[in-house]
Amino acid sequence: MASSTLPITCFQPRNNRTLTITHNLQALQFRVPKTQRVVRRLSVVGEVSTVGPPPPPAFGFGGESKAEQTASLKLKLLSVVSGLNRGLAASGDDLQKADAAAKELEAIGGPVDLSVDLDKLQGRWKLIYSSAFSSKTLGGSRPGPPTGRLLPITLGQVFQRIDILSKDFDNIVELELGVPWPFPPVEVTATLAHKFELIGSSKVKIVFEKTTVKTLGNLSQLPPLEIPRLPDALRPPSNTRSGDFEVTYMDSDTRITRGDRGELRVFVIW
Repeated sequence: MASSTLPITCFQPRNNRTLTITHNLQALQFRVPKTQRVVRRLSVVGEVSTVGPPPPPAFGFGGESKAEQTASLKLKLLSVVSGLNRGLAASGDDLQKADAAAKELEAIGGPVDLSVDLDKLQGRWKLIYSSAFSSKTLGGSRPGPPTGRLLPITLGQVFQRIDILSKDFDNIVELELGVPWPFPPVEVTATLAHKFELIGSSKVKIVFEKTTVKTLGNLSQLPPLEIPRLPDALRPPSNTRSGDFEVTYMDSDTRITRGDRGELRVFVIW
């Protein structure tokens, strides 16, 4: 027999603790404790239940489950940052929309605990958005060469390759370098090698080790070139070897981080 639901307002009688309710032409009787003077939602399948408050709903607003809401918010974030060329084309309004969409996803995902979910950090991640690139420099909020017409450098794809066993953390940047006509542009991949360690439950500290440049295309046969790092005494104070960021959202295919200089970055597994 299918269950039906009947909302009923129960007022505790002063001299009688037995209520009689008619549902589907059937009289149902039950006793109400003296302390209960609240509205009940009664499920009638031959009996009436009046115990305790209902359990929390399994669905969110609009009837969506948490998984469905998460998928919807992920799609919303990806839609907001698509077309922004990793953030290089982002306006002030774009930055605000991306930040708001990221906060919605962070809120539903809850706190990240890398001490438990460190394995999710493993792999090759593709950067699809960085708020720092709106500064129009390859360094983002850190020192770096400008993009555009001042230097003939075009930014390609950017990846992070993370190995949780060796603690290797490599930023891999594809670049196209302009050369005098009639020669074609030179394509290179720059790998900025770091080591990483966890700080607390969700913060990651990275320490720079070296930069290696490898040519692609017609010049791919050339050996990789390791760029020497300036001695600490010769480097400007702002050019530090280390940095940190907080992982604010992470699942099996999407990761959001916020850097020590306020940078918002969005990655997808690749």
